[in-house]
Amino acid sequence: MEIEPTGRYYDGVVASRHFVTLALTRDASRPELIIADRATREELDRWPVDSLFEVEGPGDALSLGTVDRPYGARVRVPAGEWSAALREAIPGLGRRALLARGQQRRILGIAVAALASVIAAYVFGVPVLAGSVTPLVPSAWETRLGEGARLQVEGMLSNGRGFQACGGERDAGNIAISRFAADVIAESGSPFTPKVTVVRSPLTNAFALPGGQVYYFSGLLDRTETADEFAGVLAHELGHVAHRHSMQMLIESSATGLLVGFVLGDMTNLSIAAAAGVTLIDSRFSRQAEHEADAFAGAAGNRLGFSPLALADLLERVAADDTMTRSLALLNTHPLTDERRAALEALPVAPSTTRSAFSEAEWRAIKSMC
Repeated sequence: MEIEPTGRYYDGVVASRHFVTLALTRDASRPELIIADRATREELDRWPVDSLFEVEGPGDALSLGTVDRPYGARVRVPAGEWSAALREAIPGLGRRALLARGQQRRILGIAVAALASVIAAYVFGVPVLAGSVTPLVPSAWETRLGEGARLQVEGMLSNGRGFQACGGERDAGNIAISRFAADVIAESGSPFTPKVTVVRSPLTNAFALPGGQVYYFSGLLDRTETADEFAGVLAHELGHVAHRHSMQMLIESSATGLLVGFVLGDMTNLSIAAAAGVTLIDSRFSRQAEHEADAFAGAAGNRLGFSPLALADLLERVAADDTMTRSLALLNTHPLTDERRAALEALPVAPSTTRSAFSEAEWRAIKSMC
């Protein structure tokens, strides 16, 4: 059977388009689709019929490709009797189109499953891995890592003017803070000696580094109204130290980088220390870690005599939950403030919780440090 429809031909190498005539031959041992220039009748190519497949397109136009040529090689025949005649004349074309679509669906399904496995590993596997590995990290190694992170953090906080810590080592405020931090961590079994630094910065933030380094920003200190609020935040950050949450977060971040690097084939720049400062200054622990640190602060308040609820008072003043925060609660790393207050209120309160964490003189010295 000889048919001679017309169409457009692309060789898959260059973008030029050729107007062609097509002839389907069956006299050879392997039938072929002959593609010839419509004006000159010069033969441009021959495609074996058994290598042809149909490419999905708009309407009833016929678009053909072949496995024997570059992927972009195409013959397009407008909708009409020629396209219908070619579909009928080429054996198995419709069946191959169905097979191709099935293969595409299988590839898509495998890709979706692979993506789902990566997401599952990130959401569930990485935190479990980090929680199991963290206790195995030697405390001396974590202390050295914390010192490296400290240099990064203080460099980032300098803003070209040099890092500005409030008060000196013999400042009354710093002496009181050091005494309080030692009391808080004393019965936790932590191997780390805490060091709290009040930083001159307008940011309302506080965070902990691996190995016991804790930073409290003067912007947050300005918003802190009572000694118990200050004590609550410090005890919370020291809870992160005692539970080694910073170390766990770094392992999670590095494990995530390792996972992504494995998937993308890029296994470079995955050192934990390389991103320590950038990772930790954001201080976004998991919701479980925040609850653990709150519980630690509550227990310290009961033991040392300051009100555990003061932490929630400060949170409500500087980071009250708005409508957007509540709507994104499941995606937020920090628990909602009212959720944290409820958890603190549920903690057993010791009858001796009647005194302040700092004397009036100590609190005045702390407030005036910066």
